[in-house]
Amino acid sequence: MTRREMMAGAAALGLTVSARPAFAADVSVPPGSLPFGVYDPDGDFADLSGVVIEHLFLPWEDVFLPSLNDADSYALERNRALLVTLEPWTWSRSERNTAQYLRRGIERGEYDANMIAVADVLATLQSPVTLRFAHEMDDKSGQFIWSDWNPDDYIAAYRRMTDVARDRAPKINLMWSPLGDENMGDYYPGDDYADIVGLTVFGLQAWDQAKFGRDQTFDDIFAPRYARAATYGKPVAVAELGYVGNQSYVSMWRDRVRQELPDYPSLVGVSYFNQREVYPWPEGFGAPDWRIKNQVLT
Repeated sequence: MTRREMMAGAAALGLTVSARPAFAADVSVPPGSLPFGVYDPDGDFADLSGVVIEHLFLPWEDVFLPSLNDADSYALERNRALLVTLEPWTWSRSERNTAQYLRRGIERGEYDANMIAVADVLATLQSPVTLRFAHEMDDKSGQFIWSDWNPDDYIAAYRRMTDVARDRAPKINLMWSPLGDENMGDYYPGDDYADIVGLTVFGLQAWDQAKFGRDQTFDDIFAPRYARAATYGKPVAVAELGYVGNQSYVSMWRDRVRQELPDYPSLVGVSYFNQREVYPWPEGFGAPDWRIKNQVLT
C-alpha cells in the first residue's frame, strides 16, 4: 500500500491524523484498578484523585534542575510517586550532536557530570523516584540518538550512567524501558540494572486502519510486548500510553487499559502521555494530540 493510498483510506474512513476535537472530552482517570500515572504538563489531572504517578521528561543538558524540587512538592501534595524520564540529548551550539558523539562522550566520561547533577537533586527528593534513562533504545525510526545502537554499546553506556545515578542517589529505582519490539532483549542490561520494565503503547486509529485495515485493541499491541518483558521476572509497566480516534475507538481503549487480567500478572501500572506527540509519525501521519481533553468524540 502506498502512502497516498494510506492517507486516502484514512480520509475515506473519516479518521483524523492529528486529532482535532469535535468537542472537548471530559478529563478523567480511566476506569479500573491498576495504578495510574500521567505525564501532564498542562495540569489537567492536577486535582483529580486516582493518579499515583507523576511522570516527568527532562534532558540532561540545559535543564533547570530546581524544577525537580518543584515537581517533588507537587507530587507530595497529591501523594504521588515520581517517574523521571531522562533523555540524554547532547548539543553542539544550537544543534543536536550525533549518536556517535553521544556514545563516545559517555565512554570517555564526558557526561558523568550531567548525570551527577541530575542524580544529586534526585537524592534530595522526598517522593519515591524511578529513573527511566535513555528509553526506547530498540526503536529504529531514528527519532532518538541513543536508539538502534549496537546492543553492547548501548548496554555499556546504560550501565555506566545508571551506576553513576545510583551511586549519587542510592534510593532510586531503575526502569529499563524499551519500545517493546522483537529485538528488545538484545538491549537488556541485566537484572541488577532493571528494577522494573517499562513499555510503550500508543493507539492511533488512522494508523491502524491504513496499516492493518482494522482498529487495533490495546491488547493487540501490548500482549506481545508484555510477553517479551515478562521473561525477565520483573514488574512490568506501561510507561507511555496514548490513544486517539473516534468515540468508539477511544472508549474501547479507555475502558481496557486499567483492567487487571490474569493474562498480565506482572503488570503493575500504566502512565498516560497527556500531551501532543513531539515527533511526527512516519508516512505522513503527523503528530497526534494524545491529550484526553482534545480527543475526538464523534
